[in-house]
Amino acid sequence: MSGKAMKQVMHRVLKGAAVSAFAFAGLVSSPVTAQNLFANVAQVDDALITEFEIQQRIRFLQVLNAPGADRQSVLDELIRDRLRVSETAQSGIVLSDEALQQGLADFAARANLTTEEFVQGLASAGIDRTTFRDFVSASLVWRDYIRARFGSRVQITEQEIDRAVSSVGSATGIEVLVSEIIIPAPPNRADAVLAQAEQISQVRTEAEFSSFARRFSATASRGNGGRLEWLPITDLPAVLRPLLLSLSPGEVTAPLPIPNAVALFQLRDIRETDAPPRTFSAIEYAAYYINGGRTPEALARARTIRANVDRCDDLYGIAKGQPENVLDRGSLPPEEIPEDIAIELAKLDPGEVSTALTRANGQTLVFLMLCGRAPTLEENQTVDREAIAGELRNQRLTAFSNNLLAELAAEATIVIFDE
Repeated sequence: MSGKAMKQVMHRVLKGAAVSAFAFAGLVSSPVTAQNLFANVAQVDDALITEFEIQQRIRFLQVLNAPGADRQSVLDELIRDRLRVSETAQSGIVLSDEALQQGLADFAARANLTTEEFVQGLASAGIDRTTFRDFVSASLVWRDYIRARFGSRVQITEQEIDRAVSSVGSATGIEVLVSEIIIPAPPNRADAVLAQAEQISQVRTEAEFSSFARRFSATASRGNGGRLEWLPITDLPAVLRPLLLSLSPGEVTAPLPIPNAVALFQLRDIRETDAPPRTFSAIEYAAYYINGGRTPEALARARTIRANVDRCDDLYGIAKGQPENVLDRGSLPPEEIPEDIAIELAKLDPGEVSTALTRANGQTLVFLMLCGRAPTLEENQTVDREAIAGELRNQRLTAFSNNLLAELAAEATIVIFDE
């Protein structure tokens, strides 16, 4: 998850907006009563895993919009955490308190928050600080252990870096065929919308998803059941790419909170193309703000404007004589564009418009127009060989880590208790 994405989510938590409801609106995989909250769910050798830990980790991942927030994935990861902690403890590797505090601070800093501010945000969503601490601690101590144990065995040669550099330009592209639903969620309807979105996320057929899109979506694609044409995966926001790539056709993402709305995406198909991945150094867009949110009057105003503009420059005439802040136009690197805007821009060609988004708690309609995309110019690119070597080294260490975890799992006594 990007720092910008985490910042947006955590700031909503701190303001007590939709994310707090998100954590409590029945999004946990199965209802859990107070009586069995501390029931033992699994045992890894002598270490127990409780229902409380599972529910806490699920909520933690959901608040961060991170993948793997379903019950089975969380249980599997907690089992791996027990294996990691046991192995590092037996090897005598202990994370110092100073290193742990720095790790917590670094994690929180991705959202431009202090550790205490981050913990406060989690607490408002019902997440105990030990859940955050254990998540970071297990990762840090295992990273140090893998580096210490296998680091000397990973030697990256200049020839390997050369091969990696030459493969960059010839890499195949990936395109996805998705359907979308974006449901407006003003504060007074946030709980109901999130509950509805969770229900939609459980569907597995295109017909069901399309039916929900026609009923609830605010996008122009609703008339087509939310179906979009083939899109290069690189056109989509970075936070959305791994979510889609983790799905099988027919599956739906978990609800993705965006400002004043909730988004869901169903993967219909995926394919490789001969064309290399498209990358852009900047994307230029304009946003004209219309009072009234999604009222009939505001939407009618947007349709009138759309009929009278062909390019972004035309919006200056529409905004003439109004306050300067009624029109925003800029050119930003893709990673700096807010995720909800990036999702809409990915579907547009230059000169096309979206009216799916709102601001000011749903009181302002966003008339969003794509002005153009500036492709990354290869002749201006410089190859960071050190960065490539670091990536290759991390890939090797990850392989060692996965193999070791598989061996530890095979040797351990792992028991899953009947529910």
